Amino acid sequence: MNHLAEIYNSYDTFIIDLWGVVHNGVKLNLKAIEAIENLIKKKKKIVFLTNAPRPCSVVKQYLVNLGMRENMLKNIMSSGEASMKALEDERFGKLFFHLGPNKDNEIFINIKSNKCSLHQCEFILCTGLIEDKENDLEYHRSLLKNHVSKKLICTNPDLIVHRGELAEYCAGTIAELFESIGGESIYFGKPHKEIYNMCFTENEKVIAIGDNLNTDIKGANNMNIDSIFISDGVHRSEFKNENELKFLSLKYKVMASYYQPQLIW
Repeated sequence: MNHLAEIYNSYDTFIIDLWGVVHNGVKLNLKAIEAIENLIKKKKKIVFLTNAPRPCSVVKQYLVNLGMRENMLKNIMSSGEASMKALEDERFGKLFFHLGPNKDNEIFINIKSNKCSLHQCEFILCTGLIEDKENDLEYHRSLLKNHVSKKLICTNPDLIVHRGELAEYCAGTIAELFESIGGESIYFGKPHKEIYNMCFTENEKVIAIGDNLNTDIKGANNMNIDSIFISDGVHRSEFKNENELKFLSLKYKVMASYYQPQLIW
C-alpha cells in the first residue's frame, strides 16, 4: 500500500501514533499532516494515541507548539493520562518515588504531596530515566536492585525513541531492567488493551497507524484491528530494504496489515 487514500474508506476510526509518525521530537512530518488533514475533510474519526508519560493537555500544547492546528487535536489519549487516574485512585498505594526527569512532573501534579524517597515509597513511578543519567542503565540497576519487592509503574512502555536522529531510552527499558533483576512492572499504554478501550467502541471499524512493532502493531494485534506499520521510524536501522519488513515482523511476533515508509495520503 503506497497511499492512505487507497484504503481510508474502509475505516471509521484512525488510531494514530505521534512520535515517529506525526513528528520526530523536533519537527512535524508534513506528509503525515497532509494525510491527517485529508482524513478530517472526509469526516473520519482520528484519535492520537501516544505513550507519552504526561497528561493529554500537555501533549496537546506540545503539538500546537510544533505547529499543529488545534482543530486537528480533538481526540488525544496518552499513557500518562491513563496512569494518572490509577495513581490518584491509589491503586498501588499512596507514597511513590518518581523515577524520571522533572519535565514529567505534571503526571503527579494532583498528588505531589505523596512523593517521597525510594526507601519510604510504596511503589515506584517510572516516567523515564533520571536526569544526567539518561544513558547509564547500570546506575539505574544499582539504584533499584534493593527495591524489587515494590511494584514499578511504567507510564511509557516504549523502549527507545528517536529525537531527530538521536536514540533515547524510554521508561519501558527501565521496566524491563527492573523485571530482569526480579521486580514486577505494571504498564500503562500501548500495547495493553486498557488504553485502547478509552479510544473506540466495538462497533467502529478501526485501523491503527504507528512505527513501533512492540507497541503500535502489537497493540493492534491484541485488539484484533488492522494496522499500518510506518517503517522509517524507531526500527529504521533494523532492515536494509522493504523485502526484509516481513522478516522484521516475524522477529517481533506481530503482523501488520499494510506498510508505508511514512504516512502518505
